[in-house]
Order: sequence, then structure tokens, then C-alpha cells
Amino acid sequence: MALTTVSALQVLDLSNNRLSGAVPDNGSFSLFTPISFANNKELCGPVTGHPCPGSPPFSPPPPFVPPPQASSSGGNSATGAIAGGVAAGAALLFAAPAIGFAWWRRRKPQEHFFDVPAEEDPEVHLGQLKRFSLRELQVATDSFSNKNILGRGGFGKVYKGRLADGSLVAVKRLKEERTPGGELQFQTEVEMISMAVHRNLLRLRGFCMTPTERLLVYPYMANGSVASCLRDFGLAKLMDYKDTHVTTAVRGTIGHIAPEYLSTGKSSEKTDVFGYGIMLLELITGQRAFDLARLANDDDVMLLDWVKGLLKEKKLDMLVDPDLLSNYIDSEVEQLIQVALLCTQGSPVERPKMSDVVRMLEGDGLAERWDEWQKVEVVRQEVELAPHRNSEWIIDSTAHLDAVELSGPR
Repeated sequence: MALTTVSALQVLDLSNNRLSGAVPDNGSFSLFTPISFANNKELCGPVTGHPCPGSPPFSPPPPFVPPPQASSSGGNSATGAIAGGVAAGAALLFAAPAIGFAWWRRRKPQEHFFDVPAEEDPEVHLGQLKRFSLRELQVATDSFSNKNILGRGGFGKVYKGRLADGSLVAVKRLKEERTPGGELQFQTEVEMISMAVHRNLLRLRGFCMTPTERLLVYPYMANGSVASCLRDFGLAKLMDYKDTHVTTAVRGTIGHIAPEYLSTGKSSEKTDVFGYGIMLLELITGQRAFDLARLANDDDVMLLDWVKGLLKEKKLDMLVDPDLLSNYIDSEVEQLIQVALLCTQGSPVERPKMSDVVRMLEGDGLAERWDEWQKVEVVRQEVELAPHRNSEWIIDSTAHLDAVELSGPR
């Protein structure tokens, strides 16, 4: 519907919108002044005060001719003054709502979604990542429709989306507790994640950050991926926190949460080591970190406890994912399980650093650490099985938390 045909249109404010083209001067548009189209340099037409290219110049307005003075009596002058006052008052009465509406429109904060070209905004890209607008991701996911949900985790939901260029993406919509300065922290952590490059690692494609939203954009894996099984380990530091690293709510997926993070709300680099160990166990076994279905076989619902039980019974064949169809080397599987169990020790002090984990995966120092772990595990099991009074023999796995160096903002 053309606006020129709207006879009841009384107020129009198109200023400051970077519009372009010729503005009609007929219909309701003839009622408006250049103020309605201010700061739109590419608009033209008589109503805007700017002639369009190729059009004749505007004709000057006719000269003002004052009306002849009436030679009527004083009574007629008084009557005219009264009539003029009434007319002015009526005009003001009708104009007041329009003026008030225009003033309210200017004062009212408006939310507009727009896409910023990369060449115009230096912050559109962060390192090698693209910064998507919220509107882009809303359109890609049908406004985060439930039908596009790929999975859920402790940090939010993952949606399937299609970008304007036709490419498919997986959009992780984080839920968080925001604190002052969190935007800069989020950018820093996202940039660190983008630096992790490996052929077997799904690389972060981009992100979106607004005052109310935090989103991560990954390539969509059409044939599925381990992401739906690995859950959210390692994402704790993407959430806003203060210098103490104490969160207002523990975020994560059951089975991946390190004991000290669950009990204190403090995350550290050793928290991620724990999650990495659980990930290894999931890859080896093909099982979930937490699965109530294992209760049907009187097994432990926690994958870590289930693995320890089978390892104690030396049932390695029952540990390995049956989908591997025996296409694996027993010694390599044993070494991976050993690394995983070293990473998932109850005390963060006893867990190796990730640099040590890399060396152990390469066969350096694993045997020594594993022998030491077995000795500690034997003592721990003896303590658990020994009769005790009250809580005299209860071991607090967080007793050495003070010795853990918490990872500060990066």
C-alpha cells in the first residue's frame, strides 16, 4: 500500500535513516515539511528541499501579500480577534497529540537490527572469527525455533541454522550470569578458543555478542559429531565471573563437572583437565558420562565409576566401544584409559597439567605416573572399605584447593 493514499496520515518521521530516492509530493506527502526527511542526503524532491537530478529547479514561493486593512468598526475588530483566538486554540488542541506523539517517538529507545559490513566496522572480525549480528542468527535459526534444536547442555542450547550464503551452521546460545566487564572477558576467551586448530577439532567460525546475548557459531556437521556426546566441558570460563572465579551457579553437564567446581564454584585449568579425561573415556567406551540406563544392569550411572569397576575386574573387552569391532590395539587402549583416569583424580592437585597429558599420550612418563596412581588408589579403596566411626576417615577431595593456581582472565 502506497503511503500517498493514506488520507489519515498526520505524523511522519523518516529522519536519520540513510534513505534514498525521490519523495512524492502528492497525496498525504504534500502535508509534510523537510523536517520529516532530515539527514537523508540521498532523498530528493520538493518535499525534502533537494531537487532530484535532471529535474527543473524549484520555483520560488509566491511573495507574501498582506491583506488589506479593514475599515470596519471597533466592534468588528473585537469579533475578529475573538474568532482568531478560538481558531488558534482549536488548532493547538488538534496539533497537541501529534506533537506529543512525535516527541515520544524521538525519546523512546528503539531497537533496530542491522548488518554491519566488515569494511565499515573494525570490530566485526575478532582475529580469524566473524562477528555475526544477532539478526543474522535469528534469521538463520527461525528466531531460535525449537524445531531447530540440535542439543542441550549445561551452558545452553545448540541450534541448526542456515546463513544468508546458504551454509549450514550450529549456533550455541549461551545462558549466563552477566557481570560488569564481561563483554571484554567473553571476547578474550572466544579469541583463545579460535586459536585451537587441529584436524580433529571442530573450529569455531564466529560469535555474536550483545548486551543480552552470547552466541558461538560452528560449522554444521551433516553426519553428526561427537559434540552431542562430549557436552559442555571446557566452557566454564566463557561465562562471566569476577576475579575470584566463583560463579553464582555451577554450569556444566552431569558427569563432566569436576568435584571441586561442583562443591566450590571455582573453575581452574585442572577443571578442564578433568573434563578432558571424561571425554577420553567417552571416546573409548562409546558411553555417556552419566546414564541412568546402566542401572538396569546394576552398573554405576557415572561413567568414571563404571570404568574403574571394570578395570578392577580386568574386563578390558567390556570397556571398549563395540562399534570398533576389535579394530584397535589393546596396549593403546590401556594407555588411553590410564591417561583418562590420571586426569580424573578427585584432587585437582594430583591431576597432571595438559602439557604433561600431551607427553603421556606420546608415551613419555605415563608408566611412572600410572604406578604412583595405582598405589594411591589402593590406599583410597582400603580407607573406603575400612570401618570407621563418625566421619573420622572421610577424605575431603577439596582439601588441597588452596594450592591450585586458578586461571585468571586471559
